[in-house]
Amino acid sequence: MNKHHYVAIMAGGIGSRFWPKSRAGFPKQFLDILNTGKSLIQWTFERYASFIPTENIYVVTSDEYKDIVAQQLPGIPVENILCEPSRKNTAPCVAYIAFKLAQKDPEACMVVAPSDHMILDGETFTKIATKALDFVGNNPAFITLGIKPSNPNTGYGYIQHEMTHSGVDDIFKVKTFTEKPNLELAKTFLASGDFLWNAGIFVWKAKDVVNAFREHQAEMYDLFDNEKKSFNTPDEKAAIDRIYPLCTNVSIDFAIMEKANNVFVIPSSFGWSDLGTWTSAYDNLEKDYLGNAVTSNNVIIIDSTKCMVSSPHNKLVVLQGMDDFIVIDTPDALLICKKEKEQAIKEYVAEVKRSKGDMYL
Repeated sequence: MNKHHYVAIMAGGIGSRFWPKSRAGFPKQFLDILNTGKSLIQWTFERYASFIPTENIYVVTSDEYKDIVAQQLPGIPVENILCEPSRKNTAPCVAYIAFKLAQKDPEACMVVAPSDHMILDGETFTKIATKALDFVGNNPAFITLGIKPSNPNTGYGYIQHEMTHSGVDDIFKVKTFTEKPNLELAKTFLASGDFLWNAGIFVWKAKDVVNAFREHQAEMYDLFDNEKKSFNTPDEKAAIDRIYPLCTNVSIDFAIMEKANNVFVIPSSFGWSDLGTWTSAYDNLEKDYLGNAVTSNNVIIIDSTKCMVSSPHNKLVVLQGMDDFIVIDTPDALLICKKEKEQAIKEYVAEVKRSKGDMYL
């Protein structure tokens, strides 16, 4: 393993599209969504621990989740659990870990990755991630991993790349980033052959991304630069608590990746899913002969097809006459929703908050 290789696992989200199983106090990255015996963050940690030294694995999360991370990942040094005082999207998160690592190790090359993605082909992923780390170690470049699209999905952002490689096989210069398109545009992207799904996994040298903040996000750069002497000292947490209220709420895609001119992509196929919705969980679960995916051993299905069903193991659920539904049962809340309406679950959660307060969130 390369001592200059690091990973920052982002684990501060609340996963509202997986409500009612995912709650603000215990969100989806800490849940066993696919009934595998491990949570999503545990799978993510193990994936990176196979090729990155454990002492170089960091988790960036919220203050409220520090104890959960420590409990679920006992192998990680407690000082590697970095806590954000508030949710400010991904750019401040990246600035934090980049400034910290650049000061600790000027040669630090890092992967920034979500905690809640599924990757089935770990061996291929390791080869691609290592190739990306080696590339950014030798070039002042940013790499994003793009997934070869299998359908015109409207739930993902897209990356368009040059058709000739950068001089290294399978690494291509990025032309454009596009946010989630409508169906017709997604079909055009798929047919063109030069568009990939944006997996939200980034690779770069820490000091290079610090320089990119100075160039493209000068205000945020100054906030972190003014406090950088506190990083990797007992004063770090207090410094972060001062910085975050002043940071803009902005994604790393918009803050840096869409503005930089040294961004490259590796077209990839390693069994990726962002597990962003109940339907994405359904797609990755075993089905019965009628296409139902069930994550409980106490459900009886009658005359129902293509449903996603999750319920407590100690509770009997009988499902009759339902087609293409999401049925998520918890001790205090039940969601029954047509799959085609799942993108509105965030709106339903907002309605729950308006009418019932925070009790069920």
